[in-house]
Amino acid sequence: MKRILIILLTVNCSLYTIHCSAQLHGQAKIDSLLKELPRQKEDTNQVTLLNELSDGYSQISPSEGIKYGQLGLKLATKLNWKKGIAKACRAIGTCYSNISDFPKAREYNLKALRILEELKDKKGIAAITCNIGVVYAHQGDYPKALEYYFKALKQDEEIGNKVYMGNVNGNIGIVYLDNRNYSKALEYFNKALKIGEELRNKDIIGVMTANISDCYMLVGDYEKGLEYSLAALKIFEETGDKQRVMIANLNIGNAYLKQKNDALAIAYTRNAYKLAIDIDDQMYVAMGLLNIGEIYISNLQDTMTRPKRIGNLMESGVDTYKLDSRMPQSKTALLHDGIYYMEKSLAVAKNIGAKLIIQEAYERLAAAYTLNGDYKKALEAYDNHHAFKDSIFSQDNKEQMVKLEMKDQYGRQRLTDSLKAAEKAKIALITLQKQKTYTYFGIAGIILLMGFSFFIVKERGKSEAARKQSDGLLLNILPEEVAEELKSTGTTTAKHYDHVTVLFTDFVNFTQAAEQMDAQGLIDELHTCFKMFDEITDKYNIEKIKTIGDAYLAVCGLPTADVNHAENIVKAAKEITMFMEDRLGKMGVERTFQVRIGIHSGSVVAGIVGVKKFAYDIWGDTVNTAARMEQNSEAGRINISETTYDLVKDKFACEYRGGVEVKGKGVMKMYFVG
Repeated sequence: MKRILIILLTVNCSLYTIHCSAQLHGQAKIDSLLKELPRQKEDTNQVTLLNELSDGYSQISPSEGIKYGQLGLKLATKLNWKKGIAKACRAIGTCYSNISDFPKAREYNLKALRILEELKDKKGIAAITCNIGVVYAHQGDYPKALEYYFKALKQDEEIGNKVYMGNVNGNIGIVYLDNRNYSKALEYFNKALKIGEELRNKDIIGVMTANISDCYMLVGDYEKGLEYSLAALKIFEETGDKQRVMIANLNIGNAYLKQKNDALAIAYTRNAYKLAIDIDDQMYVAMGLLNIGEIYISNLQDTMTRPKRIGNLMESGVDTYKLDSRMPQSKTALLHDGIYYMEKSLAVAKNIGAKLIIQEAYERLAAAYTLNGDYKKALEAYDNHHAFKDSIFSQDNKEQMVKLEMKDQYGRQRLTDSLKAAEKAKIALITLQKQKTYTYFGIAGIILLMGFSFFIVKERGKSEAARKQSDGLLLNILPEEVAEELKSTGTTTAKHYDHVTVLFTDFVNFTQAAEQMDAQGLIDELHTCFKMFDEITDKYNIEKIKTIGDAYLAVCGLPTADVNHAENIVKAAKEITMFMEDRLGKMGVERTFQVRIGIHSGSVVAGIVGVKKFAYDIWGDTVNTAARMEQNSEAGRINISETTYDLVKDKFACEYRGGVEVKGKGVMKMYFVG
């Protein structure tokens, strides 16, 4: 669901109800302003016109909006018109928000705030304070967002501005919603709704009804969520606000997608897309295209268990881009259509510089390319996803982002070195074949001490001891089956495994403990913990994949199939938590850590990527979801997905947690293992 954040204007105190940014004036309004611009003298009227152009372009072309905002700012500064300077800064800040440059957005909003404080413009101060809160909310700095929202609310109460009070209460509700505090979110949404009803303000009523719908959707009550969402749509249609009608249609389409009702999902999403084109809202054109693509891919992923969904989708009447017109209802057509719409969304988002949409489009395309078997494109897309994700967040959030990235996707492997080295590897392989030698490239640091001995030379004169040593080192890094394939053929192939369970662990208080321990003590403790994890996983035929920092990734069910893959992982997880609990009791929080575990079952692709310092790894949505399970777990707890629960519910006592909102995946049912 696309939440409606309300940004308050200092120009005329009307409402903005666009996700992430400002209200679109439309191309017709812009054309009218551009015609008027040459007739204006260099006075305050021209400043106002330039600022209005900046607002108008904020959705269509934020870069143009920034250009006109800067012209307005320059002229207002020349005229020493402080109110005009504040308006220009606010308009520029809105444009920067729309391209996800939140540090710049915050900078210009703070400039506007300082000037408004000089002018003692209480209404303007309240509005811009709310806007700064919106910027912090988009950056994920929720404490700062709430700080500014409550400041704005206090100011609104002092001046008796009930309209603003309703809007700010709604924004506070969204912060609680994003933090999964649904009772608090509903409390503030209902406060705002009550104010809207008192004022008979359909703007506030409609937006809060939509946000209450969102709340119910996130807890998995789709029936009640749709009831409110459809009610919001009706209100927006009555007010004739095409933009809000568009957003409501998009939200309803998302809701029906979660209910697996493809016909209605595509119908409402298509309505939203058409409205976005009608009002020339390029940001929502991109969103609409992305969601249409997502419906196609989601449909494809479900065809094995829900085969009728293909027919339902094709009967919905959406104009599709069919690469294979002979098979319009095939899986191939669905996949190609889904990728087409996502790539088209990416192109639109790039054109307007909408980084949030760009990074999400790349993430979804990575999954789609993987389904298509195009792993090169998939890896490139995922690298691009992370690159844009990095650029969105400010320097203050970089440390957190590094850790999130490590967990977010273990498939993020750079292809650059591998591709550059590929030709050299081919030549080397031919040479080695002539010499009847088997060579292993790229094992990490310890094997470099052996010079070029990351290979086993099957020729006379090599000692049995050297062969055993090489084999031992190789098996310490690769599964036996993979190592044998590498020794026999000089290469390996990626394999798909349908039934595996992935375990992901993380140390909760690692940073705090690290600050109190010396470097050697920290390494020794990590070694002790991970050594025990290795012993436990070996006991249950679990394949350790790797550690990154304080994170540990393992999988059961590959390279050899195991019907008890889920049960084995849960047993190992329980032993790990018991070991860490016992160690914490003996050593204290200053000398060891608390562990948090996430588990998910599904399918993965496993293999070796790269040439230099390559490693055996696993990729796929199952790994992503296991990481999300860990992120939503608690210290000392094992959090499992519904899929894993269905496999182990008869063997372990589990506590149902309800539906939990998971970034990029919507609401997922989760369970704590008792």
